[in-house]
This record gives sequence, C-alpha cells and structure tokens, in this order.
Amino acid sequence: MSDPTQILDACPLLAGLPAQARQTLARLARSRRFSAEDVIYLPGAMQSQLSIVAAGRVRLCSSNASGREATLAILDVGAWFGDTVFSPGMPRVFGATAHDDCQLVDIPGEALLAVMADNPEAYPVALDLISRRLWAAMSIIQDDVLRGTEARLGQRLLFLAQMHNSQGNAGSSVSFRLTRELLANMMGMTRQGVHRALKNIEGQGLVEFAYGRVTIPDTERLQAYIDQQR
Repeated sequence: MSDPTQILDACPLLAGLPAQARQTLARLARSRRFSAEDVIYLPGAMQSQLSIVAAGRVRLCSSNASGREATLAILDVGAWFGDTVFSPGMPRVFGATAHDDCQLVDIPGEALLAVMADNPEAYPVALDLISRRLWAAMSIIQDDVLRGTEARLGQRLLFLAQMHNSQGNAGSSVSFRLTRELLANMMGMTRQGVHRALKNIEGQGLVEFAYGRVTIPDTERLQAYIDQQR
C-alpha cells in the first residue's frame, strides 16, 4: 500500500477514529523512503510523530559506547512506532534504522493529538494497544530474570506480535516476517541455540517458522504455555 488513507485505515491504533478524522490525518501525513541501514532516528531523539511502516522493515535498536547494537524488534508492513507521540517532550528510548529499503508514513504529533482531542472516543482503543505493548515489554524484563531460555524466546515472540498490531484476543493468529537467525540476533544467541530452545514450542504447534516468516496460530495458547514454565 502506498496511499496514506489506506495505510491509516489499516492501522489498529487509529481504529477508534471515524473515517473523516483518518482522512484529515492522511492529508497531513508525509511519506519518507529510506535505504537499508539508513538511520531513521537515534536513541534520545526528540521527535513527536507517529510512524507506520508502509513498505519494507524497520529495526528498533540501541547501541553502547563501543558500537555494539541491541535489537528490540524488527517491524514489518503495517506496524506502527513512535509511542512518545502521546508524551510530547519525552525522548525516544530506542533508535530506528531501516532494516530493508523501506517507506514510512509519518503523522505529525500535534495533528494527531488535536484530532484525538476532537474524537475522544478513539482514546480507549489507542490506550488499550499501548498498554498491551507495555505489558509485553514488562513480561520480557520479568522473564529475563526469572525464567529459562524457552520461556524468554516465547515471550519475545509474543512481544513482537504486539508490535505487529495484534490485539492479543483469545485465539488470535499472528504472522510476520522473521527468521530464526534474526530472532537469535535479538536474543544474543546462535541460530542453533534458538532452534533447540524452541523445539518443544514448535513441536506443539504453538509457533511455526517457514519461508522467512513466523506464525503464532493462537497467542493465548502460547501465553498459557509460557506461564507454565515457572
């Protein structure tokens, strides 16, 4: 999709807005293209805009003083990022880099907040999605301390599902582009280590890797399995 109206209509974060309000935002939105490995913004950047991936993929990441990069998530088409748009003046915690040649549709923060203020019924939808992302992120922190590798990998996949616009409804299925190698890079593991750790999860049909994509047939079943790994 390249039409801003279609992209905004497909974004769950904006689903609470009436069609006319999304059309208003589409007229104010701008499209930007990046080549693979181009920096979109750095950690700590003071930006107030909501970005939606229209083509390609985006990597959310951070790095230390020696230049070593840590990847939080790789976002596919349709995913949105830039939660700080709802907190003007707050810096971005992670940076964003074009993982492939990509296209973004950006909505100015002031315009988004003004439209939301005129349509307050849209806030419950947006807040629910943001809260689910926060819950998934906090679960990752908990699992890094308390659980084994298998549960940590499963929880990271659920976090990525949230980043790819899954509302986490019971029985929901989510699919997005991801390989075991990319997942290993995110977790600081080898591809072979990821394969071994996910053997039980894949064997039960909770996660499926095929043709460069990962599919979670039922996010609730995967979460229930992870909750048992205490």
